[in-house]
Amino acid sequence: MTNDNHYHTLDIHPQATVQEIKQAYRRLAKRFHPDSHTETANSEKIIEINVAYEVLTDPQRRHSYDQQLFYPQFSAKRRTRQQRNESAQKQYKRQRARSYNTDTHLEIWLQQVYKPVNRLIIPILKSLNTQINQLAADPFDDELMEDFQAYLENCRHDLNQAQITFRSQPNPAPVAGVAANLYYCLNQLGDGIDELERFTFNYDEHYLHTGQELFRIATSLRHDAQDAIKHLNY
Repeated sequence: MTNDNHYHTLDIHPQATVQEIKQAYRRLAKRFHPDSHTETANSEKIIEINVAYEVLTDPQRRHSYDQQLFYPQFSAKRRTRQQRNESAQKQYKRQRARSYNTDTHLEIWLQQVYKPVNRLIIPILKSLNTQINQLAADPFDDELMEDFQAYLENCRHDLNQAQITFRSQPNPAPVAGVAANLYYCLNQLGDGIDELERFTFNYDEHYLHTGQELFRIATSLRHDAQDAIKHLNY
């Protein structure tokens, strides 16, 4: 392993736990953050630290990164297998979609996709303001920041479940507009969580405000999907 990698940047072992990664990040962020007014403040270094933290605290991204870092000879084969699996899944979904009766398919989609996705994302959308108000007491307080980061991790988990559920079945033609609104809602919500996580890396309020705006857009899109459902004739 070379020294030019995320583990070296955070000064941790490749087998480090998520908690150890977070502890290392907090220690380095305080040391190098431009607003710390210390001799070690370094904006370029904090960017490297943020990138390393983002990758290593995301299980999927860390796994892919480790594969490329430690087993580069298997990366190309792994991507090929993934492409074949994705192609097979898409073909299977198309075949399954053609086999459904339209009315039956619609009812199944509403019960197994639309409603579960809403149950997952509504708490995320409604709890943001409360979480931000709690953090606003002192964003530089370690416990408050850790609570906010835990909240974002829970949001990310629920969003991932919502995305998996949304992709589990092709939408029937009568709800194409509903599905489109829901799709863009999930995308905006994911981008919003990304922006809020960036705020926890560097305390730049621009990311906090952007995250709030993306949550607002996601809320509007969910309402549009809900209104379209109410006007369905089935």
